[in-house]
Amino acid sequence: MAVDARQKIGVTDLAVALPKMVTEVPSLLRGLAGFARKPDHTVSIGSVFQDAAAKRGDHPFVRFEGVSTSYADANALVNRYARVFIDSGVKRGDVVGVLSKNRPEALFAALAAVKLGATAGMLNYNQRGDVLAHSLGILDAAVLVLDEDAQEALDSLDGEPQARTVLPLKELTARADEQDAGNLAVTAEIQAKEKAFYIFTSGTTGMPKASLMSHFRWLKSMSGLGSMGVRLRGDDVIYCCLPLYHNNALTVTLSSVLAGGATMAIGKQFSVSNFWADVRVNKATAFTYIGELCRYLLTQPKKDSDRDNTIKLVVGNGLRPEIWEEFTERFGIERVAEFYGASECNIAFVNALNVKKTAGVCPLPYAVVEYDEESGKAKRGKNGKLQRVGTGEVGLLLSKVTDRAPFDGYSDDDASEKKLVRDGFKDGDCWFDTGDLVRKQGWLHVAFVDRLGDTFRWKGENVATTQVEGALGGHSSVDGAVVYGVDIDGTDGKAGMAALTLRDGESFDGKAVAEHLYDKLPAYAVPLFVRVVDSLEQTSTFKSQKVALRKLGYGDDSDSELYVLRGRSGGYDKAYDGYVDEVAAGKAPKG
Repeated sequence: MAVDARQKIGVTDLAVALPKMVTEVPSLLRGLAGFARKPDHTVSIGSVFQDAAAKRGDHPFVRFEGVSTSYADANALVNRYARVFIDSGVKRGDVVGVLSKNRPEALFAALAAVKLGATAGMLNYNQRGDVLAHSLGILDAAVLVLDEDAQEALDSLDGEPQARTVLPLKELTARADEQDAGNLAVTAEIQAKEKAFYIFTSGTTGMPKASLMSHFRWLKSMSGLGSMGVRLRGDDVIYCCLPLYHNNALTVTLSSVLAGGATMAIGKQFSVSNFWADVRVNKATAFTYIGELCRYLLTQPKKDSDRDNTIKLVVGNGLRPEIWEEFTERFGIERVAEFYGASECNIAFVNALNVKKTAGVCPLPYAVVEYDEESGKAKRGKNGKLQRVGTGEVGLLLSKVTDRAPFDGYSDDDASEKKLVRDGFKDGDCWFDTGDLVRKQGWLHVAFVDRLGDTFRWKGENVATTQVEGALGGHSSVDGAVVYGVDIDGTDGKAGMAALTLRDGESFDGKAVAEHLYDKLPAYAVPLFVRVVDSLEQTSTFKSQKVALRKLGYGDDSDSELYVLRGRSGGYDKAYDGYVDEVAAGKAPKG
């Protein structure tokens, strides 16, 4: 379980923080006003964007590799893209898939989809084969926008992608030159309750689920996280090198930019060696993080110039308590807007008061309750109702489902229902089960502790154990496999580990197994450790077996053989001293 160094928030913390927020009152009031929106109001991401373009015109909206696109120019291009989509048969309510690496055109394509009343399906370009085919099948897109640099993902499919039309970005851009740049009439008609984005998240089913983001929930994020938590100003530039299919980019960063009329600097990808150089090129004053990103930056040799940067604010989730102060002091970070949220969750927490080592507060109803360690489900008392934990204690986080905080759910109704807890504290109430453990810190604050269930998080991505088990089971030498996450000191999340048995007469070919997994899985889902065992307990869930294997982790065991991942080219090799330290330092696996 992750370390949580802070038990409670005290009155002193609030007394120090609140006076510093006097100048932020206008932003806070805008955020509060935003919560007055209702699902049936005619307001949308597209209308907010074009209103900002009307007000901010010449101000930079997006910056990429030092080159800026103004709000007015971006809005004009988005309108042109939208008309290309319409000419390609996209109607209000259809889906536009976006399979692209980080570049401004991918963001413009997503905005174009939502401006015409379609849903932008943001595909993970790391997905391959059956996994990508499953995601495309869920979207059933009228148009699939393809970044040519992501062609490798489509090439991994056995057949043609499930989409009526595949539209390469170069063709989209060329056709857009011939279109009208004026705003679309339909944008003013879109209601907040309509679908905006599909964000793919790994669940316990083994295949990705498409989490629905409505305009209403995105706008609520803009009010809560953007206006009240992050509070960017017009002269701020927030750098984001996280994938645009990630909610930290598409929702948190973009909504914060539009809330403050600021600039979004898009990084191609995270590079620990080039990070600060890209920050300087884009003249960023803030950046978006996941915990792993911060930890990697700390692994670099210290320099006298570490504090010589323009960054004053960082926004993200997963900054571990044990490195919080080291990170902020080394790089001169004045404010940390740590938050807690999930693609499908109907609420979010944000560290609006700049208190150390907390995910902050949430103005919407939630509960931190006792849970069953075996099942991971909320525990009910003798009266059949849920039981809240005390301040300073760890429990399962539930968020209340209401008209003001609806649960948009997944594309799969059965999967949506399984995430709901009904009649929790009184008959008729309904709660969303986040599957996450948090510490109740008091004064409405919580701190993230750990993730439950058969999904674990590594490098900022959710990894479904059953998906990895399925990929392993597809190799001709593997008879059975169980997959789980293990802790590595100094890392964010859990590293993947598999225990497997081999078919009679087969030996473990580390290079072949690694190549097979890289072909079937995103790179972050390929287990770092493989333990070859004589047998696995044959139960329907392997739950008791997983508990014992997880406790053993990558420790010594005379009854099994342990292998470690050296990358695609190196495959799996016999475990060696120092490997874990290399992982913690971001040096393994290579290739």
